[in-house]
Amino acid sequence: MTESQGVEAFHQLELNTGRFLIQRCTGCGKHVYYPREACPHCDSTSLDWISPKGGGTVYAVTTVRRKPAEGGDINVSLVDLDEGVRLMGRIDNLAPGAVSIGQRVNARVQVKDGKGLVLFDAVDGGAL
Repeated sequence: MTESQGVEAFHQLELNTGRFLIQRCTGCGKHVYYPREACPHCDSTSLDWISPKGGGTVYAVTTVRRKPAEGGDINVSLVDLDEGVRLMGRIDNLAPGAVSIGQRVNARVQVKDGKGLVLFDAVDGGAL
């Protein structure tokens, strides 16, 4: 990462290549997401980039209602990764109403039109 690039820009560039990274603080050892310049736990500026294992658990979920012409309903979920960070995304291999709190998921990156996005797939009971 170049100094002029910034952590958010670096993170998005990595997503655009299909690579999902989170940060790990070398000061306190805790994982950090969304990318930051300093650790929110101990204020250290010594943060390494790592590839998370990708497993997680749905913490919260809601269904966003959309007209069929606009792509239909989608779920928006908060997912706790096994590394201890929480992020927002959608469970892509289930109907919106089938996603439930406590469900196990795996993260993956979808690159569409050159832009990377973290999505999740349900571990059990997937497939639309």
